[in-house]
Amino acid sequence: MESFSLILAIVVVTALAFDFTNGFHDTANAMATTISTGALKPKVAVAMSAVLNLVGAFLSVEVANTISKGLVDETGIRPEVIFAALVGAILWNLLTWLVGLPSSSSHALMGGLIGATVASAGFGAVHNGVLVTKVLLPAVAAPIVAGLAALFATRLSYTVGKKAEGKAAEKGYRAGQIASAGLVSLAHGTNDAQKTMGIITLALVAGGSIAPDSDPPTWVILSAGLAIALGTYIGGWRIIRTMGKGLTELAPQQGFAAQTSAATAILASSHLGFSLSTTHVVSGSVMGAGLGRKGGVVRWSTATRMIVAWALTLPAAALVGALAEKVTGLGDWGTAVVAVFLVSSSAAIWKLSRREVVNHSNVNDAEEPAGVVTTAIAAVTPPPASVPVTEDLSATVPAPTTAESAPAAPPAAV
Repeated sequence: MESFSLILAIVVVTALAFDFTNGFHDTANAMATTISTGALKPKVAVAMSAVLNLVGAFLSVEVANTISKGLVDETGIRPEVIFAALVGAILWNLLTWLVGLPSSSSHALMGGLIGATVASAGFGAVHNGVLVTKVLLPAVAAPIVAGLAALFATRLSYTVGKKAEGKAAEKGYRAGQIASAGLVSLAHGTNDAQKTMGIITLALVAGGSIAPDSDPPTWVILSAGLAIALGTYIGGWRIIRTMGKGLTELAPQQGFAAQTSAATAILASSHLGFSLSTTHVVSGSVMGAGLGRKGGVVRWSTATRMIVAWALTLPAAALVGALAEKVTGLGDWGTAVVAVFLVSSSAAIWKLSRREVVNHSNVNDAEEPAGVVTTAIAAVTPPPASVPVTEDLSATVPAPTTAESAPAAPPAAV
């Protein structure tokens, strides 16, 4: 019993550690565009996002129930399996954060859980119907739907605001962008914080602490909300830079359209119990907003790297989760080995990140140079100038100097 209690405590602590990495990994989803357009200062933005993430964690438990009751067979899961799943998810989060790629924390968690479950109980323990309908299909559809919505919303905002006064209109869009960013943060809390709630609830069921089919206890909801809020406040500045500057250049109108579209998609999916990737939704909406403005372009080199990371997230986290489960299956010493590996790997990744520090003071300083395709598109369809620029193309021919204007002297007589 003591040994079991220890492993259950380790699982809960590790789950909250994952929730913390989820928070700073996904801060960009809500606040990257707000920071890049200057609507909010970086530290104010992440503080606001942290508070709203905490509030959102208490609004629903539908996604938590999808994780704890629907994705895998909870009756055949041991706490060690969940611990192995979390190892795969945390390491993938840290690796993608190191290189500044906004991949999906949600898919990392589900990939780790699937891999560890298969290694422990076989493929039959995974509910394929739930995996397809509530995970894989939304993963494909969400960025497309959000991107199209943001594209049309951007065009609509430019059409409606065409005759609006420049500074007043920009100020209004910035205010709207702050409100929509808050909505995304709230939606993020209702979706991503619940995934950790679901994992902890699954561990409690596996350990016999609560009955199967139970909703998350109140202390689980509170601890998960606090962990993701703290991670959000720390700020994943590397990913904020990529999302805010690396994908496209956004004006306040575009930022407002992107965040409103993303928040709508996330809140709808949370209500339906879809374990949606907020990263996929926001990335799709940012790209759609970038294409929605005349002359706006997307840096497809960055977008391609993101899509590759999205495709690799589930299988990579599943592989690490499966390997970790095989080692934990060797006994208590195997679990200790996996724990040491997780801590040492996390410390090594953090040390590598110190070679080039990105924080609130320099998050907007650098951006990825545009590629060949992006440059060509921008040259063909330049953005409309808000103020017409006229150039004086007249030229003045300088008057000849005194020496040049004087008649030539006659040749000297011989």
